[in-house]
Parts: sequence; C-alpha cells; structure tokens
Amino acid sequence: MRRLSYLFMALSAMCLATPLYAQGGGGMSHADWVAITSGFAMAIASAVCGIGQAKATAASAEALARNPSARPGITLALILGLALIESLALYTLVIIFAKVA
Repeated sequence: MRRLSYLFMALSAMCLATPLYAQGGGGMSHADWVAITSGFAMAIASAVCGIGQAKATAASAEALARNPSARPGITLALILGLALIESLALYTLVIIFAKVA
C-alpha cells in the first residue's frame, strides 16, 4: 500500500513538471526523432518477420511430416510465403531510407 502511494506521488510530480519541458530551446529536432523512431520501426518489423518465418517453417515441416508426397506444393508455398514475409522488412527499410535521407 505504501509503495502504491509513492508511485502515485512520483507520477503526480512528473505530471506537474511537464510545463518545464514545454519551453523552446534545447530540445531535439524533428530529424532526430525521425531517426530514433525509424530504428524502432525497423526493430519491430524485423521481430515480426522473424516470428512469421519461424511459424511458416514450423507449419511446413509439420505438413511435410504428415504428407511427404505433397513436397513440391508445400515447398512452393513455403518459399512464396517466406519471400512475402521478408518483403515486410525490406519495405520498412526502403521507407526508412526515403524518410531519413
């Protein structure tokens, strides 16, 4: 209970201190924020691509284990799916270069 009251006191102090940062001057420029957020965007896109590729590969391995005779169709669908998943990261990278540069 005591920790919760300390948390609320700290949060209220932070809310009251926000006008201090509203002054003009020593802040970061728009270009700095674009560079920082583009790094986060690339990290999120890469993480989502990795998760998607792992799920696609696991599903294709399971499908091959269940029906080995369907190998050509499963391989084609896997390669096409992996290419589309990887394009998400490449599109993100192209947008970042277009926006930052």
